[in-house]
Amino acid sequence: MNLNATLIAQLVVFFILAWFTMKFVWPPIVKALDERASKIADGLAAADKAKTDLALAEKKVVDELRKARESAGDVRASAEGQASKLIDEARAEAARIIAAAREAAEDEAGVAAQRAKEALREQVAQLAVAGAEKILRREINVKTHSELLANLKQELQ
Repeated sequence: MNLNATLIAQLVVFFILAWFTMKFVWPPIVKALDERASKIADGLAAADKAKTDLALAEKKVVDELRKARESAGDVRASAEGQASKLIDEARAEAARIIAAAREAAEDEAGVAAQRAKEALREQVAQLAVAGAEKILRREINVKTHSELLANLKQELQ
């Protein structure tokens, strides 16, 4: 056999094989590789988007927690203010009630003392009349003695 003819035949077979591969085998392989590259790119884009969304969500969570803490602080401060106000009002009311009770007790004591003084004056007047009656058994003038007792009573007051 001739070396040139073999080489030419192998060259023709190589080109037919290359043409057949480029026409029928290569396009599905390229298509599969392009689809795979597209899927990988989409996956990477989705991962980047998820990473961005996660960062935004974390930032939002941090902001919401900060707002919640501020709100809780405001609510706590408001509650402490209201509690302080209620305590002050209760203390003022207690002081008012105590003052009113003391005043009522003092008034009651004053009234009782006044009644006791009146009763004592009456008893002193009765004792004076009884004493005068014993001394002046013979001569008792009711009108004169009434005037004397009235004068005595006024002097005691």
